[in-house]
Amino acid sequence: MKKAYLLTGGPGVGKTTIIKQAIGNLQGKAGGFYTEEIRAGGARQGFRIVTLDGQSATLAHIDIKSPYRVSKYGVDMEGLDRVGVSALREATRQCDLVVIDEIGKMELFSPYFKEAVLEAINSEKRVLGTIMLTSHPWADLIKRHPNVVTITVTRMNQQQVLEQVLEWLKAPN
Repeated sequence: MKKAYLLTGGPGVGKTTIIKQAIGNLQGKAGGFYTEEIRAGGARQGFRIVTLDGQSATLAHIDIKSPYRVSKYGVDMEGLDRVGVSALREATRQCDLVVIDEIGKMELFSPYFKEAVLEAINSEKRVLGTIMLTSHPWADLIKRHPNVVTITVTRMNQQQVLEQVLEWLKAPN
């Protein structure tokens, strides 16, 4: 059985929703983080990292001046490393399930993030996460990692994927 399930697919198909529903049904201890949009007046202003133990940090925002940019967003590397990477490393040490939502362009600017992802995937822990759909050299390596199953989520198969993830989580290690 593979140790890591990574969901991929277009924006808004329900990848993060599946992860939140799955960890809500988990018997063991989960750690790590998910990302959510920062909105103001109905418009997306950026993205925030939220750890499963309640910490948060801005990942990217239109008002951040940074050499690390994706589209109109400046990426806050310090926040990512301080909150996101720390949560991944802690989860890899102490939890049954490591949640990584997501392995995407913004996160891949950080060498510490890449190290933490590899540590989790190479550990004995289960990893549930999301990974960018578009091709990226490092993300493509992760998708091909022998411990990883990559599942494409669509609006049509969201419930089926959730059931598959829940079965995987219930199976013995």
